[in-house]
Amino acid sequence: SKNVTGIELPVNQKLNLSIPEAAAYSGIGVATLRNIMKKADCNFVIKVGKKKQVIRRKQLEEYLETHDELCE
Repeated sequence: SKNVTGIELPVNQKLNLSIPEAAAYSGIGVATLRNIMKKADCNFVIKVGKKKQVIRRKQLEEYLETHDELCE
């Protein structure tokens, strides 16, 4: 998808991902991803303004590498 400058980057080159991008990238459903984002040990969410949230791609990858089980 295109960023604010109109430059299109592959998802694996983006610093931050939207929730749908992160779900597609990780193979985790949006609902499950949102539930993980609510957990205390979740370190990959950036809040932008009052409602918008973006996912730090590298921290998401690290989180998934260190968790063998993802429960809703």
